[in-house]
Amino acid sequence: MSAQSILQWVSAALFFLAIVHTFSTMYFERMAHRHVEHAGVFHLLGEVEVVFGIWAMMLVIAMSGLLGRMDTIRYLDSRNFTEPMFVFAIMVVAASKPILHFSQHVVRFLATLLPLQSTVAFYFVSLSFVPLLGSFITEPAAMTLAAFMLRDMFFSRGISLRLKYATLGVLFVNVSIGGTLTPFAAPPVLMVAGKWGWDVAFMLSTFGWKAVLAVGINALAITAMFRTELREVRVAVPVPRGDSDMPLFVVVMHLLFLVGVIVFAHHPPVFMGLLLFFLGFASAYKRYQDRLILREGLLVSFFLAGLVVLGGQQQWWLQELLLGMDASSVYFGATALTAVTDNAALTYLGSLVDGMPDDFKYALVAGAISGGGLTVIANAPNPAGFAILKGYFPNDSVRALGLLLAALPPTLVVVLVFYVL
Repeated sequence: MSAQSILQWVSAALFFLAIVHTFSTMYFERMAHRHVEHAGVFHLLGEVEVVFGIWAMMLVIAMSGLLGRMDTIRYLDSRNFTEPMFVFAIMVVAASKPILHFSQHVVRFLATLLPLQSTVAFYFVSLSFVPLLGSFITEPAAMTLAAFMLRDMFFSRGISLRLKYATLGVLFVNVSIGGTLTPFAAPPVLMVAGKWGWDVAFMLSTFGWKAVLAVGINALAITAMFRTELREVRVAVPVPRGDSDMPLFVVVMHLLFLVGVIVFAHHPPVFMGLLLFFLGFASAYKRYQDRLILREGLLVSFFLAGLVVLGGQQQWWLQELLLGMDASSVYFGATALTAVTDNAALTYLGSLVDGMPDDFKYALVAGAISGGGLTVIANAPNPAGFAILKGYFPNDSVRALGLLLAALPPTLVVVLVFYVL
């Protein structure tokens, strides 16, 4: 067996171990409390954001031993790290105080238009309008905004653990499909839109209206299910802090930085340069800022970078698996596979296949976005929401099985909408 063949099997095994690790983070957190002398190491292993980075490092070590240093460096140079860098930049900008305050104003205004109690209306809009906004400001930005608003309004108010998991499941699922009204906002769509000629009109007519329907059903269902507990959140819909003295100039500049990062999402030198200018501007007007989420953004970026490195060696079995299916099998197979690998990786593999029938293309992308809320690794924006909200769960960790079970009902709604309609 050649060194390349051995590497393929080693990479698949490491990928499987990484997936098992993501489902085992609670075990390491418990070990940290039992073995205080090694608590630091166990806390590190219990951080979901570092899982794929750790196992990607194992792959790099194995690759160096099997192929040599130069081939390993060439492989790393061939990986595209634009998405991890972009998610870091968009998280930091979108989570800044002026952007969050502006977003809260918009959500609060929309909530007042609904014939519902204020907290119930705010909850519904946060899980419906904000995920759909991801079609225009990108899914990572929508995830960041929604997670922070839900955190401040509900997660920090002592809501039940059952509601927390249900909210997280619906949030992940709705963001995964909420970016499909346009061809540039959802990573799995972005991977194929250019090659397959999918423009805005195509996305709206093929995916967009179905996404709006599924997002609305999911948000309405969870709001109705937990309406009693939501009404008991004894706090008015938040008025942004410092709102009276927040200069319009500062808000406008933050919005311009956000738009700039989004517009140049595929050009790292540009959006990273804008991020550096943004950091300087935020420092100059620090009285209007809260702490920027640099640490959280870096952890999420590290997670995605590890997935890029480790996932790049999985093509040999993923492609064979996909090509052995018909359109219906591809749809359900992609939905299931998305739970254990990034959905953009699946659609990227599909874009490499020439002469793919239109029904196969639709099934692959629809399946990839349908399963995007099942696990933290299923969709690129998920680690951002996870990093923001995990501190409000026991032991500062979200159980992978708990998330999977919470995301199953809204995922089934999406599957029915995209497969039947």
